[in-house]
Formats: sequence, C-alpha cells, structure tokens
Amino acid sequence: MSTCKKTRAEATSVVSSDRLSSLPPKIKGNVLSRLDVREAVRTSTLSSTWRDAWTDMPKISLRDRNFTRTRFVTLVDMVLALHKGTIEEFDISSEKSYHDEFARWMLMLSRRSPRSVTIKLNSGPRYKISSCVFSIGDLKFLQLENCIISLPRAFQGFKSLTYLSLNNFSSTDRNIQNLISFCPVLKDLILTTFEGINQLNIQAPKLEYLRVYGDFEDINLEAPNLKVAILYLGHQAKAYQSVPIVHDKENHIKKSLGGLSEIKILGITGSFMKYLSKGRILTKLPSVFTRLENIYLNICFWDRRQVFAAYSLFQNAPNLKKLAVWVRMSYPSSTWDQCQARILEHTLQMQMDHLVTASVGCFRGLDNEVDFVGKLLSWAPALEEVKIEWKGETDCSMVFAKLLAMPRVSARAKVIVTF
Repeated sequence: MSTCKKTRAEATSVVSSDRLSSLPPKIKGNVLSRLDVREAVRTSTLSSTWRDAWTDMPKISLRDRNFTRTRFVTLVDMVLALHKGTIEEFDISSEKSYHDEFARWMLMLSRRSPRSVTIKLNSGPRYKISSCVFSIGDLKFLQLENCIISLPRAFQGFKSLTYLSLNNFSSTDRNIQNLISFCPVLKDLILTTFEGINQLNIQAPKLEYLRVYGDFEDINLEAPNLKVAILYLGHQAKAYQSVPIVHDKENHIKKSLGGLSEIKILGITGSFMKYLSKGRILTKLPSVFTRLENIYLNICFWDRRQVFAAYSLFQNAPNLKKLAVWVRMSYPSSTWDQCQARILEHTLQMQMDHLVTASVGCFRGLDNEVDFVGKLLSWAPALEEVKIEWKGETDCSMVFAKLLAMPRVSARAKVIVTF
C-alpha cells in the first residue's frame, strides 16, 4: 500500500512539474518576477524548458546586499544583456560605487524600453544620468537618487510619465523647468534635497501631488489641478540671509500659490512661511482657495510678517476645516512697514466658519502664541477643539488661566493641553 501511495505522489509531482514547464513564457516570466533575481536566474538549470524563462521577467529588482562588487556587476550585465523584449519595471539599489559601469547599464536599459525605472545608487559622488535615459519614450514612472540631471538638447519629453521623484540631486533652473514642463500628463512630483536651483518654476497642468524639500530663492507654481502641496524651504536658504524687502510690491502668496484653485491640502514647513511673508501682504487675494480644507504650517509668532501672511492665507480659505501649526523659535526681521501693519490689523475681521479642529505644537505660552489661540476661538463658530502641545519651561498655570478665560464663539470648543 505504501509503495502505491509513493508511486501516486511521484506521478502527481511529475504532472505538476509538467504543467509548470508547459506554461507560456510570459506567465513563467511573471512567476519568476516574484523571486530574487539571482534565484530566478538559477531556474535556468532546472530543465531545457526553463533555460531562458527568466529572460521574460517583466519586473527586475537588483540589490547588492550579499554580493561582492564584481559578482553584482556580472549579474547586472548578464540580466540587461540577455533579457528579451520590454522590461516593465526596473529597480536597482546599492551601497557600493558603480560609477565605471553606470553609463553602460543605462545604455543597455534604455534599449529595453522600460515603463518604470528606480535608481538608488547612493554611494560616492552623484551619478550623471546618461542622455539615453531621456530617450525612453514610454516611461511612466521615474525615481532617481544621488544624481546629476542635465537634459540633452534633443530631449522631447516623457509624454507618458505620471510620476517623477528626484532626491539628492543637482541640476539647473532651466533643466528642471524643461523636464517638468515636457511631461504633459505628470500627476505626482517630488523634489527633495537639491543643489543648483534658485528659481523653481513648475508648470504642470495635470499635476495633483507636489512635495518640495530644499533650498531655493523663489518658486512659481502653475498647476491648476494640484490637490496636495507640501512645501519645505531650508533653514539656511539664501533668500533669508538678508531682511525682507520693505517696499517690494509683489505678494508672494499670490505669486507662488495664487494659481492653485483646486488645492485641498497645503503643508508649509521649514522657512517657507517666511518666504510667503516677503514683499507686500494682502488681506484679500484675487484668488480664493475654495477647496482648501487642510493646512499645516511652521510659523514664528515673534515675526509679525509671518503672522499676518498666515492670516491672509486663512482669510482666503473660506472652507478650511483642519489647521495644524508648529511654532518655530527664531528671531523676527527688524524691518517692518508699520503703516502696513496698522492697515492689516484693522482689516482682519475673519470668519473661519468651517474650522472644526486646530492644533498648536511646540507651544511655549508666549503672548503672541496665546493671542493666536484666542483669535481661533473667536473666529471659528464650528470649532470643536484646540489641541495644544506644551513645550514651555516656565510655570504654565498663568497661561492656562488665560486660555480658559478666553471668549469663544463656539459653545462646543474645548482647549486640550498635552505635555
């Protein structure tokens, strides 16, 4: 009986093996894409039917974790040289340096017409992205780290690209502007930790998500369909090594955010609030952010310019529902137009009719911070709670007494303090 069972099991194994071996090449490639590349290549030794199966893998992910440098170079060369047809997704990352091989790999990759490319080679100086990469016409997803972006003169754009992420890179104003504007269907854009860019111009009619984290002097956004924007300006940005221009007639909220008619979530972090406070501050802007429901920002309450710029932004977001503020401790500019300040104080009669929740982080109990909370309580009839994260070093009882005694337009509004 046991011999019969063993025979049936072996027969079943043979049938299953035959079924797998008889699968179409495309399906075999999809199956092998779920394996480590090294393991997928090893299946070529199973039988003649599996010898070239890995060359149809639509997804290739290469990691050099347990490889010597020489063995990893051999693996990448072999995969790119012997692969058949199109590579749907190509992903390579490492902690070793491959500068001598990089240009060759990019040329071999471009010939496979990938739809998605992720390159994270973070060891050593930045890699210059070869011009052949910018000729991949069907690219939809591009993520690059530790690189130099220099567009070739013949660059015609990525007509199908919807996602672009550049991290730890260097380029120029013109190159980045052209790269973005030549991607007509771009929806997601991430630019973080960059050098060489002073005037950041983003023209992207289909863009829906934007995250910028870096140092720059000026920014201009033309993205009428943008829904989420997270904007960080470095603390050491060149724009803030001098005082704001007092007689500048330009309003920076209008200039940088004025065209974002579809914006729903806005994050202002780092020194970006200080950038928005430069120049002329208007209480009423030509554009109104009617869809904006969620704002979070870093602000220095010692700097009246920043405070008024924030109020200007709130006043032009009539449907704001959630507000989160983190207090930054830095010294205000000594230059301030006192006449303009008086005009702003008299014209700030704000109604935040839809604000439901607000929070203030790094709250130290300074008069300007307490005054801000008081204005929220008096401006928001639908307000339910204000959460305060206490970071003060002095006795908090006096501050709490002020907060509790403040008049509030909403009978449901609670002030919650956490330590």
